[in-house]
Amino acid sequence: MPTTAQAQPAPDAFAEVASSGSTLRRFLHGLPGVDAVGLEARAASLGTRSIKTTAKAYALDLAISMIDLTTLEGADTPGKVRSLAAKGAHPDPTDRSAPRVAALCVYPDMVAVAKEAVAGTGIRVASVATAFPAGRAALEVKLADVREAVAAGADEIDMVIDRGAFLAGDYLKVYEEIRAVKSACGTARLKVIFETGELSTYDNIRRASWLGMIAGADFIKTSTGKVGVNATPANTLLMLEAVRDFRAQTGVQVGVKPAGGIRTAKDAVKFLVLVNETAGGDWLDNHWFRFGASSLLNDLLMQRQKLTTGRYSGPDYVTVD
Repeated sequence: MPTTAQAQPAPDAFAEVASSGSTLRRFLHGLPGVDAVGLEARAASLGTRSIKTTAKAYALDLAISMIDLTTLEGADTPGKVRSLAAKGAHPDPTDRSAPRVAALCVYPDMVAVAKEAVAGTGIRVASVATAFPAGRAALEVKLADVREAVAAGADEIDMVIDRGAFLAGDYLKVYEEIRAVKSACGTARLKVIFETGELSTYDNIRRASWLGMIAGADFIKTSTGKVGVNATPANTLLMLEAVRDFRAQTGVQVGVKPAGGIRTAKDAVKFLVLVNETAGGDWLDNHWFRFGASSLLNDLLMQRQKLTTGRYSGPDYVTVD
């Protein structure tokens, strides 16, 4: 069964690594280089696995239970958040056996509304913070963003790293920001977003993954969903390899959250195969794996209805957010 232990900042094995910018850089640039062709071929190969009947039904329900149902728009209203919470609690009003989603993800100013709306359901409230999605703000502003969300009842914080600092090689600044945000989270779990589409190379994604984990991330997350390239099978596979190897070295388990661009049940099942074949069954639980999505839930529900009834119900049978 998956453990519920959370990640701790700077495991003892990496305390010296994080003691200075030079040692951190030496460690991160000493990680094995990524074979891009091999990585993409492996991801593509795993994506061809076929899942049928009862296994597919299990996978669809598992994927639903792993969704962070998300609304991150300037036009968000309390009514929209409450509607989304109701959908998360009972995704298919015609079938109460449909599982609930893992969390509702909103901006900090909507956390209190979301918290009240999901009360008693077991659904967590996640909030993006740290000047999401660009992350272009002073550290104190970012920390105030986090504290506001936590004070309002957020169970989880999704932070964005300073991609400018990372790409400039100022890894210590990124590390120290993650540590500061982790401290501001209190008991809330921390998901660290890399915005992989802006990191340019697979080597950078591997380095960001290890940097986030060394700093104490409870989850590492691909993207904000606000740029052109978000979660892909290849970048998610790379991050799954990182959490697997990190646990092997430290005993600390860290979750993974691909976000943005995962819209179909077929895609979601492919990602679950990646999890099982790369990190292993311990990550096949919403404590350790999530989908950041909004439209994905509808397709999962339609495919679930088709398995149950033998008919494809179509989009008019699910609510449109």
